[in-house]
This record gives sequence, structure tokens and C-alpha cells, in this order.
Amino acid sequence: MTTRKPRLELTWIGKDERPRLEPRILLEDPALSYHAAKRVTENDIFDNMLIHGDNLLALKALEQEFAGKVKCIYIDPPYNTGNAFEHYDDGLEHSVWLSLMRDRLELLSILMTEDGSIWINIDWQEGHYLKVMCDEIFGRSNFIAEVIWQKRTSRENRAAIGSSHDTILVYGKVPPVKWKESRNPLPESSKQASNPDNDPRGPWDSIPFTAQGWRPNQMYKITTPTGVVHDPPTGRCWGATEVVYDNYLREGRVYFPKSGDGKPRIKQYLSERKGLVPMSLWLSSEVGTTEDSKKEILQLFSGEEPFGTPKPEKLIQRVIQVATDPGDLVLDSFAGSGTTGAVAHKMGRRWIMVELGEHCHTHIVPRLRKVIDGEDPGGVTKTCNWQGGGGFRFFRLAPSLLEKDKWGNWIVSKEYRPEMLAEAMCKLEGFHYAPDSEVFWIHGKSTERDFIYVTTQNLSHEQLTFISHQVGEQRTLLICCSAFRARQEDFPNLTLKKIPCAVMSRCEWGRDDYSLNVEELPPVQAIEEAKVEVTANGSTKAEGTKATSGGRRKKASAMQDLPLFAGLADDKKGGGNRI
Repeated sequence: MTTRKPRLELTWIGKDERPRLEPRILLEDPALSYHAAKRVTENDIFDNMLIHGDNLLALKALEQEFAGKVKCIYIDPPYNTGNAFEHYDDGLEHSVWLSLMRDRLELLSILMTEDGSIWINIDWQEGHYLKVMCDEIFGRSNFIAEVIWQKRTSRENRAAIGSSHDTILVYGKVPPVKWKESRNPLPESSKQASNPDNDPRGPWDSIPFTAQGWRPNQMYKITTPTGVVHDPPTGRCWGATEVVYDNYLREGRVYFPKSGDGKPRIKQYLSERKGLVPMSLWLSSEVGTTEDSKKEILQLFSGEEPFGTPKPEKLIQRVIQVATDPGDLVLDSFAGSGTTGAVAHKMGRRWIMVELGEHCHTHIVPRLRKVIDGEDPGGVTKTCNWQGGGGFRFFRLAPSLLEKDKWGNWIVSKEYRPEMLAEAMCKLEGFHYAPDSEVFWIHGKSTERDFIYVTTQNLSHEQLTFISHQVGEQRTLLICCSAFRARQEDFPNLTLKKIPCAVMSRCEWGRDDYSLNVEELPPVQAIEEAKVEVTANGSTKAEGTKATSGGRRKKASAMQDLPLFAGLADDKKGGGNRI
């Protein structure tokens, strides 16, 4: 009998604590939405989305509508959280970063299509921990590649060993052998192709007509048009049998270099090429550097550098090129300066971007307007032959559905209009918001026979009787109201719920920022005490102390409170975007 090895997992402080997210609704701001004045092509896309708000809440808001619909996710998260947590040791900073990333990656995995992929730009500071965590979330067998991007060519003379690359971790929902079926090859360069003999099949280049080894039926003599007779090179044979060679010759696919005296080569036409398999090393000469990206931003924003860590458009183009086809949906929940959306737009892909910072207004919106107006000359504009067009809609996260009144009681937010309340309750209860203009009690549906009605009224028995009769025996209706004067069993086709009572325990209400939650973390003193106990007992099962949100401490195992890998170097430079 064989014993199964235990599954290895990455452990860190607070790993078992998960936020209870409120599925917010999205509110469009028409003043910031933007569309081209006219169609440029028939393929213009106008329903792209730019969302301003906390990206964890935004991903939760997208979950119901976009689960399983995003073909490619590219994110450039913060590389190191050292700058944000100056009062905590590095182990805590590391743990907070892991929790923040885990929560977001789990939602991103839900949004991916079955043949989709996620590309995570990271560096050495957290990349190895992120790899282990992604193995848990996406499945180790679904790891596609570790792409090395040469982000700089200049030398860091003050560094022990200069950092010249970033890592891009690539995962799918299926193993690489399956994902490869939807992956696109890279276009081959046409620089080597020409048409010196005016071949009607177009530009071509050539490959040697030889193969390694000795095969009797491929060891014949070939005579060139100038009369020179060639045998296969030593240790090699011709690339095919004589019958196949004669077919190539009749088709005009054989090329003899050296003015007709050289050994035969076979033409490969540019129109017949299937492209190149992407490799894991992406050189700066192919996809650009961080310096290139800064130049692109400087060109866009009149010489002022508005964002510290942009990525070159050619890098994002390579990702989108490999992972998607025109019309596919691309998502970036750490939008930064908006490069992903700008490139996706130029490449004819639909896109969603999320950004919390103020540069969503000051940098991303102006950049996208220039792209739509055809006034962005840099980046991949020329290679995409981009002429402008399309548009996007600007959204904000709605405020929390519930707020506390002056007595500390939870009530429906005063900012919620009736239609907002109906949409929010549809999202909370798993219904698709689709109000019927003719039937007042249909605000949404989960199936063709199951509906929801949301009202702030106190419904009487007579009102419920009327609604029940309209619903009929073949349909069901969930009614969310302030109160009702009837027994549930009186109406078999109705389900009655009071709001806000029915939803109060569902979520963390009133919380708008999940980028940092220092108050719920144990203080440094508690961590040091746990470390001392672990050292004294010589066991990871030693008892440590853990602070509650009210400042009290309770016993918790050191296995829960200490990171599995501690002692990361504190680098204040960081990178990427804000979580």
C-alpha cells in the first residue's frame, strides 16, 4: 500500500481570512464616457469599460455578467509592498501582499474563459511566492510558461547583480497541451522574404534541401540548370525522395543559389507560413523596454512623465497577439496608465480596465480619447494601422447598499434610487436585472419562469394576493420588500424577504477600499512573541498570539500566524501598480 505525499501549500499570516465582498452595481458617468464622432470601420467597438474604484470590489461587480467570458487577462500588480507598511516587518508586508493578490486572482480565475489565459507581470521580490500561490488557484498542471522580458539594456553599476528582466507568469484553465489549440503563433518577419524571380506566388525565402543522416532512397544526384552535379553533403541526405524533388522542380519551388551552380534550396512563400511558436525569452529588441514605455508616455502627455511604471505597447501587443483573436475580451484590473486598453483598442479587441487612483481621470481617460480620435502616433499605432474609432463607457462603483443611521442601525442607503435598489438586489440574489416595461413586478429573472420584484413598500395581504394571481402556478417570484403582512405559506408561488434584514449578514457593508486593512493585522510585537515561542519549542505548532480587530489578543497557532517563507529583502523601489 502506497502512502500519498501531503500536498504542499504556501502558508502566510491571514491566509484563512477572506473578505465578504458586496457585489456592487456599476454606475455609468456619461460625462467621462467617450465615443468617436463617427464609425471608422465596421469593426469599431464601443462597449469597452473603464471602471474607477477598488479593483477587488470591481471584479466582484463584474462576476455575474462576465464569468467565463474574458479571453485574456494581463495584470501588472505591485511588485513589493514595502513602501506601504513602514510600521510592520517584512514578513507581515509579504503576507498582506499574498492575501491581497489571492483574493483578486480567485475572482480573475472565475472571469476567464475555458480557453483563456492570465499573464501576470512580476519581478524577483514576490515572483516565486506568486508562482506557488498561482499553482494552488489555477492548478499546477495549468501553468503555461514563465516568460522572461528583458525590460532594460542599460547596466546598473551600483547593484551587486543588476536586474535586467521581469517575469510574466502565464496560466490557463486547461493544461498547456490543450490551451495551445487556441493560442496564436507569432507573425514571421517579412524582412528575409523577397521575389527576385517574380514568382507569381509572391515573396519567398528558402531553406536547404537536406536532412540529417543517411537514407538510401534520398541519396541520388541532382543536376543544376547550369549543369553542375551535386551529391548530398557528407553525413546528410537530400530532404525528400527523388519523386518529391521532381514535383518541387515542376512546381518551380526549387531555387539554385550562386547563379544556378549551388545546391538546391526549397522556396517557402510568405503567404503559406503559419507563424512562429512563441518562445519564453522576449528580448527588448522585440517588445521594448521600460525606457521605451516612458518615451511613449512622454509623447502622449506633452513631455511630462505622468506615470512611473508603464509597460511598452509592444509588450502588451505580444501578449494580446498570442492569447486572443479580434473581438475577444481583454481585462486589466491594475490599469495603471491604461496601456492594456490602448493596445487592445488598436488591435480590435474588446477591453475592460479597472483603476482606483486619480490617474484614472488625469491619465487614462485623456490617453484613450487620443486613441479613439486617432491622435496617438506612438506605440503600436503604425503596426496596427490604427486610424481611430470606437469608444468606451466610464463607470464608478455604486456606494454600499446599506449604511448606518444615526442610531447605528443598518438601513438602505439614501443614495439608492428605486432602480438602483432593484439592480442591487438582483445582483445579490443571483438574478439578471431586466425590468419589464409592462409588468411592474418583473425587475429581473434567473430563468424563464423565475422572477424577482423589489420594492420599498410594506405589502398587504391583498397586494400579495393580486401579485400571486398574476404570477400564476407555472411561475415563481421572489419579492424583496420593506415588510409584508401575510404568511409565507399563503402564497406557494411567492418567496417573501424583508430588506435590509434578508441581506444584512451577506457582506461587509460600507467598505469601499480593500487595498489595505492594517487594523486587522496582528501587531509586530505579537509576531515577535510567536517567533520566540517557535524557536523555544522547536516546533511550528507552538502557540502564538493574534490581535483581534478590537485590539484584544487571542491564542492562535504559529502555523497560521507565521509565513512559510520569511525574511524577504526590503526594497523601497517596488514596481507595478497599486493593489
